[in-house]
Amino acid sequence: MAMNTRYTVSGMHCGHCVAAVTEEISQLSGVEQVQVDLVAGGESTVAVTSVAPLPEEAVRAAVDEAGYTLTGVSG
Repeated sequence: MAMNTRYTVSGMHCGHCVAAVTEEISQLSGVEQVQVDLVAGGESTVAVTSVAPLPEEAVRAAVDEAGYTLTGVSG
């Protein structure tokens, strides 16, 4: 059964930001889909569908690699 988790990410401003975060999170094992609701200069929501729960540290590292900051998680 697919898991749906929402993350909040700060520092995103444009489509390039969305693409960078989507690419990094998509590379995590088990991720099926990533959808970003961009709030330029604010807290953007990143919805991730995965086959199993993702370790928060892994998602945080992926967002950090893209150049942004993971600020929250909600199942």
